[in-house]
Amino acid sequence: MARSSRLPPLNALRAFEAAARLESFARAADELAVTPGAISQQIRSLEEHVGTPLFVREGRGLSLTEAGRAAANVASDAFETLERAVSLMRQPVQRRALTVSVAPSFAGKWLAPRLHRFQETQPGVEVWIAATSERVDLSAGAADLGIRYGPGGDMTLNEETLLPEEVLPVCSPDLLRDGPRLATPRDLDGHTLLHDASPESEVDGADWPSWLKARNIRGVDTAGGVRFNQSALVIDAAVAGRGVALAKRALAQNDLASGRLVALFADGTSPVRSAYHIVTARNRPLSPDAEAFIAWLRGEARVHEHSVDEL
Repeated sequence: MARSSRLPPLNALRAFEAAARLESFARAADELAVTPGAISQQIRSLEEHVGTPLFVREGRGLSLTEAGRAAANVASDAFETLERAVSLMRQPVQRRALTVSVAPSFAGKWLAPRLHRFQETQPGVEVWIAATSERVDLSAGAADLGIRYGPGGDMTLNEETLLPEEVLPVCSPDLLRDGPRLATPRDLDGHTLLHDASPESEVDGADWPSWLKARNIRGVDTAGGVRFNQSALVIDAAVAGRGVALAKRALAQNDLASGRLVALFADGTSPVRSAYHIVTARNRPLSPDAEAFIAWLRGEARVHEHSVDEL
């Protein structure tokens, strides 16, 4: 038999709880905004349901029977529990927040397109991506963790390499098909060069002059072209057919895989000394949500590196 079929009507139980607590049908009626006759009727219905009297009616007086006394406190506790349950139903779902500090280009080109997979596995965690080029103070709690690009070796933080990086010339397939010839690096002289002028590019030697010098290519004018202070903007301009970019592989990977960009030249790839690192504060323990996010990042990095190997 289902549980609901063993229970009397809720209104009858509510009438009993109020009358037992207040020791009066009249006061129970006032509290529940019904007539004393309605309370009396509900109590009679309940007594018939359970098969025993719950109150002794003596003139105008009212007292509980032994069965009524045994049930009164339990009934009060039950209604308090129900009220708490309804209160919880009315509250918004509390989501746990996790703040990740990351450079805008990496956030937009690598992290954001993958983030839905973390949310599918951890729906209770609300991830806040703080996209900034500034290095926030993790030790002060400005973020739970960060992803930073650079050579590494910051001894003030816990640091773990997430992804290595390399640069390679890329352009849109339309430019390769319809534009001037692009068969060898020397052909770059007939194209607009798109420059990644973000601060770390010069440190890495990830710029057009360094790339050409490493291949002993002369005669290509690198003074002109268009310069961008964000790596993602260089890639977006290349996708739009505005020129040839020397792009960071991790950031360009989705566009390469989708065919929006094509890689140029068989020996075009050059490793750089910088990499993407997961960083956390030494003085603050990681929350379970932060640990879960870091484990997810490691898995996504493995998938990314496998996809690079397949291209």
